[in-house]
Amino acid sequence: MPLTMKDVDRFEAARPRLEAIAYRLLGSASEAEDAVQETFLRWQGADAGRIEVPEAWLTKVLTNLCLNHLTSARARRETYVGHWLPEPLLGTDPMLGPADTAEQRESVSYAVLTLMERLSPRERAVYVLREAFDYPHREIAGILGITEAAAQQIHHRAKKHIADGKARTEIDEAAARRIVEEFLAAATSGKTEPLVRLLTADAVSVGDGGGKVPARAKPFEGALAVARFLRGVFKPARSKRALVGGSPGIYIATANGGPAIVAVLDGRVIGIMCLEITADGIAAFRNQVNPDKLQRATEVWASTDHGEPLFHAF
Repeated sequence: MPLTMKDVDRFEAARPRLEAIAYRLLGSASEAEDAVQETFLRWQGADAGRIEVPEAWLTKVLTNLCLNHLTSARARRETYVGHWLPEPLLGTDPMLGPADTAEQRESVSYAVLTLMERLSPRERAVYVLREAFDYPHREIAGILGITEAAAQQIHHRAKKHIADGKARTEIDEAAARRIVEEFLAAATSGKTEPLVRLLTADAVSVGDGGGKVPARAKPFEGALAVARFLRGVFKPARSKRALVGGSPGIYIATANGGPAIVAVLDGRVIGIMCLEITADGIAAFRNQVNPDKLQRATEVWASTDHGEPLFHAF
């Protein structure tokens, strides 16, 4: 039966929530959009008039599409060139979804999205539906075709995995920005010692170039190794300008609700460095430079006022 305009409107009203769920599950904006579009095609082929609770039906279809995708994605990532990182979203991108509670904000943070790669697809689904969207375990069980007790057990296990991998307590936004500013000053000073003082002893830095942009597959580990690497990243060099085609502007911004450094060249975002800042210092740098994972960021960047860059790199 063809969809009525009411049926289409009902789906469009649900689209933002569906995209936010899919992004958290998949860690990719483009793949989230594809999953939501496939959900619409399923909605189009269903007898919408017989579906008693459209929101529940759409969520179940979308979640299971994402679970199938995650299962196949694990095999694909075994052949991924370099280290796979999620696609960062800038500012208040609507795909970030609800941010009213600490659990919702945390579930879409770049650090937690990265940690969720350690979860099984089912653990990830339960964690996202419960933590970010406050679905009761009974409804989660219905979506995944498991018992309510199993949903509770999976949620407990997923939360433990995430908690075990998290860094120390984070600090407030104003303090985080001040530390980012101090970091940039230290990184451009040409000296290693000021950088080391800003990092935790076990700091890590990892990059995702997807085989399209140079990025070391193995993380740098330890404050000294990370500081030396970052000093080199910000050191001016003609070869770097030639590689990227110019001198990118450097901005302080937010990505996935946390502090980030954004490199922009000719209106195109060419890199996003997401910082994980704790009370003990900067614990992690996760650097996304794969152009395939920066297209949405470029679109969002073009639609917002971001002022002048702090400086031009290289």
